[in-house]
Amino acid sequence: MTDFERLITPEGEELLNASDRIPWEVYPRPHLRRESFLCLNGAWSLSVTDGDAVLFDGAIRVPFPPESMLSGVETVFPERATLCYTRRFSLPDGFCRGRVLLHFGAVDQMAQVFLNGKHVGYHEGGYQPFTFDITSYLEEDNLLTVKVTDHLSDHVLPYGKQRRDRGGMWYTPVSGIWQTVWLESVAESYITALSVKTDGHTATINTLWHGIPADGTVTVKTPDGVLAVPLRDGAASLAVDNPRLWSPEDPFLYEFAVDTPTDTVSSYFAFRTLSIETVEGYPRMCLNGKPYFFHGLLDQGYYSDGLFTPASPEGYERDIRAMKALGFNTLRKHIKVEPAVFYHLCDRLGMVVFQDMVNNGDYAFLRDTALPTVGLRKRDDTRIHRDPGTRQAFLTHMEQTVEQLRHHPSICLWTIFNEGWGQFCGTKAYRKLKALDDTRFIDTASGWFAGCESDLDSRHVYFRKVKLKAGDKPLYLSEFGGYAYKPEGHVFNPQKTYGYGSQKTREDLVAALTRLYREEILPLIPKGLCAAVYTQVSDVEDEVNGLLSYDRRVQKVTADELFALSETLCAAINAPATESK
Repeated sequence: MTDFERLITPEGEELLNASDRIPWEVYPRPHLRRESFLCLNGAWSLSVTDGDAVLFDGAIRVPFPPESMLSGVETVFPERATLCYTRRFSLPDGFCRGRVLLHFGAVDQMAQVFLNGKHVGYHEGGYQPFTFDITSYLEEDNLLTVKVTDHLSDHVLPYGKQRRDRGGMWYTPVSGIWQTVWLESVAESYITALSVKTDGHTATINTLWHGIPADGTVTVKTPDGVLAVPLRDGAASLAVDNPRLWSPEDPFLYEFAVDTPTDTVSSYFAFRTLSIETVEGYPRMCLNGKPYFFHGLLDQGYYSDGLFTPASPEGYERDIRAMKALGFNTLRKHIKVEPAVFYHLCDRLGMVVFQDMVNNGDYAFLRDTALPTVGLRKRDDTRIHRDPGTRQAFLTHMEQTVEQLRHHPSICLWTIFNEGWGQFCGTKAYRKLKALDDTRFIDTASGWFAGCESDLDSRHVYFRKVKLKAGDKPLYLSEFGGYAYKPEGHVFNPQKTYGYGSQKTREDLVAALTRLYREEILPLIPKGLCAAVYTQVSDVEDEVNGLLSYDRRVQKVTADELFALSETLCAAINAPATESK
């Protein structure tokens, strides 16, 4: 990264100016909270070896990947090098009350974990949290060791937009620990998972346990007071009169606690429904029973100083609030799975999330981009990406992603494949995902190669005017726009930038964006367009097509320039079409 501009976000500058601060010292699992929390982020030792060669031996700031500026390492190491993290810790007095669990938010890609020289466990996959019970390995003074390898170019495990030969729409790869490492203490019998299903005005809460389940009480805070119901055989059911429905305009969350003799946890849920209904002759995506225009942005989740990991959760919150101030109500989280804190912020602040699965498999420019861009978008996907190991890795990741994120009411749509990257047997993947979660919309093939079952008619439009016609499925413009504008002094690669149509000044960008929405998007909404996702929230490395600069210090469009237009777009979903289908 040293060949490019070193751009620092406001949150990154604050972190670097507070050298003794532990980064990301916030509770990392908002949907299953306990009082017990010991953060292991901060200064670790890192040794990087490639065979017999020692490539690095020094300090690293966890949880930032070593390729990032905030890690203090800022180096892209050779693929398959071994990253060996170590740190010592002791448990505070009174911390342990039974079992001690060691949690990792995410490690890219394959992690071997040791405590005091003994092997604790192994995990592979760069986007999922994992946990080990380390009770039997603990001593008074403990040495934690994490050995990580990354086989990015194999393309077997999901990898997203990472590429060792970064550039254009491909970004600097990450490896190693990139989310919070933490400890918690639990009793011998404890709750491992919570799920909540809402139906009408009823909420059913289910608990999963390690050990013997205990009965107890569930208390729920409602606008009318606190409801208390018994927990029996791991489940509780309660009725809420006139439930307050979650939406971006009113992101109401019902907070609750589960209290038993052996464990106490807190969480939250929301009442909201998603459906597809025919309204005025067009199939519509409905939120809470009414047609809703999902006015969205592509969100890559990259930061100039932390890459995969913003300097603090405030980095996520800054992005969400900035986009809401412009009138957007949806973020398409693009080919990346974030920490739970991000989705909790969307739940709490009121931002719909369209969540992509993270692609794996090989990418071919001619097959996956060039030919579909000029119109060749029909293809039998049963005979491409045929390696059984790669296929199974994707399906496993898809299942893990649903289980990991199903708690969040803000997530309203799953995207399985994007523009053919890694796509195979789309209909089978759709049916598998629908069996896992039939409460959300599913976009099987975002952009093209759409000859498979899907809830939506999903299109990408670049380099030409947006001219679409609704059919028998809700029409979803899942990518468009991407106008490039370079704010001087805030560009990662001034010599080689990437986008769709260059705007010389900020005023040119505002004019082009306004014209695009007024002349091309707005007329389509009464004629069946249900959702539109503009590219994108922020610049990312070479890409300069964001509404924010890569370092989040420049907002290219103001609320005064866009919010009223956004309101017009969202209101148009209820306007009658002036022309027939």
